Amino acid sequence: MSASPEELEARMAELRARLREAVRARDRAGADRIRRELRQVEDSWNRALDAEADDAGEAVGEVADDADAPTAVQDPPHRSASTPAAPNRLGLALPVREQVHQSLTILGAPASPKLISAAYEAFFTDPLVPSRLASLRRDEERSFTAQGHSRPYYICAALTYDRLTPARGLLAVSTWPLERRVIGPLSPRADFLAHAARVAGQIERMCAAGHEPAEAAWRLLRRFAFNIPGAYDHDGHPDPARVIAAARAESQVHTANDEPDRRASAAVAREKLSDAQQLFGVAPLGEARTVSETTP
Repeated sequence: MSASPEELEARMAELRARLREAVRARDRAGADRIRRELRQVEDSWNRALDAEADDAGEAVGEVADDADAPTAVQDPPHRSASTPAAPNRLGLALPVREQVHQSLTILGAPASPKLISAAYEAFFTDPLVPSRLASLRRDEERSFTAQGHSRPYYICAALTYDRLTPARGLLAVSTWPLERRVIGPLSPRADFLAHAARVAGQIERMCAAGHEPAEAAWRLLRRFAFNIPGAYDHDGHPDPARVIAAARAESQVHTANDEPDRRASAAVAREKLSDAQQLFGVAPLGEARTVSETTP
């Protein structure tokens, strides 16, 4: 029987702790061996998420068709020994890139640092301060430039549909298809609806499993529901199923116009851009001019 995402997350936490000890002990061979095992577990974790996505089905139109299904995260008081809280009990905090990855996996579409932080607060115990994300994309780009596809995923940029430059203030996951990372004129609203449906789906699964979501999770869902017609009566907690239905209904209105822009831009990006540019975008014109002017 395949391991669950929660079991694999606990295994990753254990391996990270061992890796840190090996690095501190200057055990290069041991550290390399642990890194290889950690990559294998991370690959298994990604496959487990894909399997959950197949079981969960669509959250909102085609935006969520190929999304990594979020782990069935429990509220802190109900966490078991196999949940993502394990790193804290070992005295280790998750790296910010992994916190961002977990949050974006739940949201399922490009998001701002503020929303990423809010989603993480809603479903995990560790805080994720938005200011910690300021240099993350640049760090990820440097790592990709130096090591290529050595990691299972990178935190990358969403791309503008017309110039394929980094979309200001939006982060994405490298394993998402380009069509999901390109931002067209209608994409912000389509992605908002995807975020709403994914958060509602996460809360719905927690409730079905008998775990009461944290107030921060309900607060986040309420923020989405307020801005979707027919999703909320402003009385008590929003109904996750109703939010999903309302988000899906409105998403159908935007899909016909949004998806062609995204597909066309993604096709151009695949044809014209390098691997690194497909993840992190081309340099904006002003930056390119500055580089050319200062290059001898």
